[in-house]
Amino acid sequence: MLYWAERCIGAMSELLGWMGWILILYCMCFGISDVFMRYALNAPSMWIGTSIQAALVLIACVGGAYALKHRAFVKLDLFYAGASPRRKAILDLLTAPFTFLFLGVLIWKGAEAAMLSIKLNQMTPTGVPIPIYPIKTAIPIAGIAVLLVVLQQLAIDIRTLVSGQDPEDDNDENGLP
Repeated sequence: MLYWAERCIGAMSELLGWMGWILILYCMCFGISDVFMRYALNAPSMWIGTSIQAALVLIACVGGAYALKHRAFVKLDLFYAGASPRRKAILDLLTAPFTFLFLGVLIWKGAEAAMLSIKLNQMTPTGVPIPIYPIKTAIPIAGIAVLLVVLQQLAIDIRTLVSGQDPEDDNDENGLP
């Protein structure tokens, strides 16, 4: 059961990574076209800038779980880079309460903001109104996705602490048995 859950969390974070990749392409293509339309054709878009802002929020949402899964977050290498796998696991376990606190507040307050936005049917105050509530709803959902990856990493750290083995030495890229 645990193996299945770890596989599902890994697949979810990979899917979120692909979504982020597509959103980056969207921002690049439409950002360039907006600049071209504004300066070359003197015909600025009424919706591209706002949709790119929404896409950037979504990139931040989907990128968190993917970056955490691939250990791509910036860490204080002075204490972490040269540490043994067991010491890295201890450092991860010491910082876990702060992670849970941050994610708890993000999910709690994000859900409140999303529910209010849905209730008010919030739209952007621009020439072309774009719904805001789907973006606000993505924030607590992304927090839950990151929480699942944090829990998976916590399980890996506990296994490393107990066994003393480096999960990177396993055949699987996720450190799974």
